[in-house]
Amino acid sequence: MTSGKVVLTWYFLALVGFQYYALAAPQNAQITSVPGYDGSFPSKHYGGYITLDEAHGKYLYYYFVTSQGNPAKDPVVLWLNGGPGCSSFDGYVYEHGPFNFEAVNGSGSLPKLHLNPYSWSKVSSVIYLDSPSGVGFSYSTTVNDYNTGDFQTARDTHAFLLKWFEEYPEFLSNPLFIAGESFAGIYVPTLASEVSKGITAGVKPILNFQGYMVGNGVTDPTFDGNALVPFVHGMGLIPNSLFEETQDACKGNYRYSTSASCSTKLNEIDELVYRLNEYDILEPCYHETEVQDIVVSQHNLPESYKQLGETKKPHPVRRRIFGRAWPLKAPVADGIVPTWPQLSESVPCIDDRVAKVWLNDESVRNAIHAGTKATCGEWDLCTGRINYNHDAGSMISYHANLTSKGYRALIYSGDHDMCVPFTGSEAWTRSLGYAITDKWHPWFVNGQVAGYTQGYANNLTFATIKGSGHTVPEYKPAEALAFYTRWLAGEPL
Repeated sequence: MTSGKVVLTWYFLALVGFQYYALAAPQNAQITSVPGYDGSFPSKHYGGYITLDEAHGKYLYYYFVTSQGNPAKDPVVLWLNGGPGCSSFDGYVYEHGPFNFEAVNGSGSLPKLHLNPYSWSKVSSVIYLDSPSGVGFSYSTTVNDYNTGDFQTARDTHAFLLKWFEEYPEFLSNPLFIAGESFAGIYVPTLASEVSKGITAGVKPILNFQGYMVGNGVTDPTFDGNALVPFVHGMGLIPNSLFEETQDACKGNYRYSTSASCSTKLNEIDELVYRLNEYDILEPCYHETEVQDIVVSQHNLPESYKQLGETKKPHPVRRRIFGRAWPLKAPVADGIVPTWPQLSESVPCIDDRVAKVWLNDESVRNAIHAGTKATCGEWDLCTGRINYNHDAGSMISYHANLTSKGYRALIYSGDHDMCVPFTGSEAWTRSLGYAITDKWHPWFVNGQVAGYTQGYANNLTFATIKGSGHTVPEYKPAEALAFYTRWLAGEPL
């Protein structure tokens, strides 16, 4: 055979193979166009529902974007936003999805969509999942299913993955990673643990799970709670004298101290910082400037965890950080979830108008195979219809167990987030006691310092993103794609 025939034969077989590969996915799930975007997609998109429980009528919605690179080999990444109760369309619309959304003049007008040059689908396939049931487009016809928690959500999402790969078997051999931010700091390690246990038990299909990543994630109430005072001091938001007085009064225990003098000092700090945009202290508060107090009621989840996934533009209603938000009474014992102050209603710090206009349009829902308003209700970025119980406790033991098994983990933090400060994430990763394999140093994008990183034994990496807030890909899209690409490839940041 001549060399020209060899080349033509290889090209023909590769083309046929790619077409077969692309056609293996369920064709009734393919999304061929979306309102607001006029061009062709750079890769294939799919969307629809996975049935978790036929008897209950329990369905989880996903939007799947295949890789623009080599979908046959590139990693598949499950993306989860936080809350609890926030839709992963947060990540799709505002962070690393395939499109950038441009608002247009006129109330209720659909936005214009442009290709996102920093989409994470440049280097991986991404599943955007609305979880748990009741969030975003996911729903159940059994209202009791909206009573859920960490363990149930992890089991449901694991069941989703198993059923999803049964429908998309051509991706089963691809490396699988689980990623998320904010309260997904709970979702990701609990789900990863379920996946790991399923692999050990031989649950079919066997998932090619390789690791996970968490951005500005809720992890442990003590580490997260004690992170705030050092953060606001380090950022120059409080004077050194007040920091030293608070240290002395609280003895370094800012979350659980019962000292009256400690509470007084925390309230002084609160008065200095609570008007800031807690999701990015560099960003202004938009719309109005009036600051309103909140009303709290008793519940089983810390108020400070409730809306951690609400990460867009500032809103005039601000949440208090200390005192009410960070309870002064510790849990009675391990495994017992205490009663902590909780917001009585959703207090968003976001501008989600573009997403709400687009995702509540029936033509959009029809195009992406989502349920109608009659089926799954109005789409909200963060829902109030689930009753969520944070029943898994601290995530530190989960991280220790997963990394000791060889799963790769990237813990990253926007360094100007006051909601889940990097100081807490840096502290708990260090607390695992792993040997430092890559000493603290800057990492770079386009020759500029993009943040700092430190590597540990057992494939654990901690990194900061300089100048970023709570939702890193939203604030620093180029840097986010850079560390995402490098980490998925197993390269140093």
